[in-house]
Amino acid sequence: MFLRDNSLYIYESTIYNVVMKTTLKCKGETAMGNFVLSGCSTADLSKEHFEKRNINYICFHYELDGKQYADDLGVSMSFEDFYKAMQNGADTRTSQINEAEFEEYFEKFLQNGQDILHLCLSSGITGVINSANIAKQVLEEKYPDRKIYIVDSLAASSGFGLFLDKLADLRDEGKTIDELYEWAETNKKKMHHWFFTSDLTFFVKGGRVSKAAGFFGGVLNICPLLNVDFEGKLIPRFKIRTKKKVIEAAVEQMKLHAQDGLDYSGKCYISQAACYEDAAAVAKLVEEAFPKLNGKVLINSIGTTIGSHTGPGTVALFFWGDERVD
Repeated sequence: MFLRDNSLYIYESTIYNVVMKTTLKCKGETAMGNFVLSGCSTADLSKEHFEKRNINYICFHYELDGKQYADDLGVSMSFEDFYKAMQNGADTRTSQINEAEFEEYFEKFLQNGQDILHLCLSSGITGVINSANIAKQVLEEKYPDRKIYIVDSLAASSGFGLFLDKLADLRDEGKTIDELYEWAETNKKKMHHWFFTSDLTFFVKGGRVSKAAGFFGGVLNICPLLNVDFEGKLIPRFKIRTKKKVIEAAVEQMKLHAQDGLDYSGKCYISQAACYEDAAAVAKLVEEAFPKLNGKVLINSIGTTIGSHTGPGTVALFFWGDERVD
């Protein structure tokens, strides 16, 4: 029998293990377990971003003047065309993912022998988590050996996306699905959302701002600064006159709340609805104030589900900070 030199055997085994770990990582699988990280289209990341980070997603739905579309990250309809239609008076409606859709979506992973960690859009905004949990209960009976974790992200838009991106980082470091679930539940209230709009029309239409407040806000050039509270609900915080001042005020909130203050070294995302220049102005101030940022500020588009309620003219700033307590 031919016996290989022991050092050659160790070398070949090491190469094999490195290749296998790399392959598994690219599939969202680690040596610690086989699972998928999942969210939905309301995380407002690009299709390329989801694919690059190996994050699976399921799509919400919306209607534009009675015609139904999937909120599929701008594939069926570009964001530019969507917001132009809104500006021209088109009527928009949204519908959440139902339990049957979740069952079909989850089951393909379970059939493949994979566990699931799925984050839902904030329960303070929608009841979609209820549909996900119903599907979970049904599928746990069919696949008793598989794990299905459902997390209420208490987040929205690219704050939801930044949350998913962080979990992808931890997954790629080798964390197990149980460790990711625990981290998500422990840290979700540390995701900060600060956003403003220069056009109150759609906030009035959606009932988030009264008609009187919307009228006087327009006359007085008021741009409200809002955030998402510890329950995941949208809360108006400040009434600020002029766009320039509200841009500065949003960045000031990041200075007050970011982890490690001005030494913040995490990622920062911004999402915008047909107002890229305003988002770029926020990004510039953030990059100047936080020199240790992990890369440049990433600017995404607010998708069709969230955008149906905010309308064009909205900018949202997202970062990791202290725990939201009110």
